[in-house]
Amino acid sequence: MAEKTLNDLPRDLRMLYTKGHDALQRENFDYAIELLTQILAREPYVFEVRKSLRMAQLRKTGGGGGFFKRAFNSASSGPMVAKAQMALRNDALEAMQIAEQILNGDGNNASAQKIVADAALALEMPQTAVMSLEILYKNAPKDKTIGLKLAEAWAQAGNKTKAEQICEELRVVYPNDNDIFMALKNVSARKSLDEQGYGALASGEGSYRDILKDKDESVRLEQENRQVKAADTTQDLLQDWESRLEKEPGNLKMLRNLAETYAQRNEFDRALVYFDRMLAVDGGNDSSLLKQVADIKVRRFNHLLSKLDANAPDFAEKSEQIKLERQAFQLEECKQRADRYPTDLQIKFELGVLYFDAGKLTEAQQEFQKAVANPHRKMQAMIYLAKCFAARGMNDLAAKRLLEALKDKPAFDEEKKDLVYTLGVIYEKMGKKDESMEQFKAIYEFDSSYRDVGKRVEDHYAAGGG
Repeated sequence: MAEKTLNDLPRDLRMLYTKGHDALQRENFDYAIELLTQILAREPYVFEVRKSLRMAQLRKTGGGGGFFKRAFNSASSGPMVAKAQMALRNDALEAMQIAEQILNGDGNNASAQKIVADAALALEMPQTAVMSLEILYKNAPKDKTIGLKLAEAWAQAGNKTKAEQICEELRVVYPNDNDIFMALKNVSARKSLDEQGYGALASGEGSYRDILKDKDESVRLEQENRQVKAADTTQDLLQDWESRLEKEPGNLKMLRNLAETYAQRNEFDRALVYFDRMLAVDGGNDSSLLKQVADIKVRRFNHLLSKLDANAPDFAEKSEQIKLERQAFQLEECKQRADRYPTDLQIKFELGVLYFDAGKLTEAQQEFQKAVANPHRKMQAMIYLAKCFAARGMNDLAAKRLLEALKDKPAFDEEKKDLVYTLGVIYEKMGKKDESMEQFKAIYEFDSSYRDVGKRVEDHYAAGGG
């Protein structure tokens, strides 16, 4: 069933919503939750009501109670999560209602948010699904499953531009993933149909005459305004830009349009020609532009990998050779940027990661020790620094670093899970089994599906552990 608006509420529920909204504004979160939950019990498809409820839940969680209270809420919600997951198989609406009860006590409960999202998609409530998936995706931007669900929810909600953006973000993380490629292709096709008027035609709101009227001019304007990158619609646009560039050879906007469009078409050598011209005009002073050029060259390596025949007898050899060349290029390029911009701590972090992936732990350690001064990368740098110490057998130093980092992480988000998990593994290496298991239990209370935490904790209890 399609989602409803506030105008679809009967008069008595509209009055109740006004009271609930007022309570939310006064930060009387418990009362707001009570009233909004009553409305949804009768009218579960009204998105604005659920949006207000979610705001009350999150603000209550954020401001109500410390770590131990949140830990208690999460631990006590385990049976309800299991009940909601079982309900999801047969009754999506019941599953959503149970999940909302969990969120009433713990607005950050990831398991409950996932259940709400899955139930909403099953019930054709895409805006509700987006609301929960956005929260999950923010905390786990590299989670492919969540990202693809969010893209699909945005597409169903009518925002295919946002769906494309999510797919593009995932493609940066997983450049050779066929599922992401197909999702992006499908979203782009659906967006193209909407832009040409076929979406309105299918719903009975448009006509073929609307579609055909001034079609060529409309397509050209859409391309100019939105810079559509699909290979089958950009050739004329590329020719226009190249013609304009002949008259304005220093036009950075035209150079960027051409460079980025050719890169989208996987014509990397042509893209790099225009990036080089941009660098010449800019004087090579823009570190972000240098990073973009480096990313294009990495994408060229990835494209070469994707073109290899997996059944060829020399596949493994060729694949390994390209990967080694890619790694060597990334390291050398990043070192050059680090030398050029010695105070840029983001580059220090990037270089540290590359050293770490290459097994150069001493060099990685030195870069991460500098990168911790970057407030935006501090936690990640400390995690990597601890991993460097642990890999070099300096487990006590690794544990010390992680404990320092945890002091600044009250919220049990994805970053904190990584910190706690890494600490658990290090304690295990140190032979501190009890301390190690305490870390895994701490994660289990919040998210039993995280990595192998579920198996570790359940095996511990099955073996008679307390």
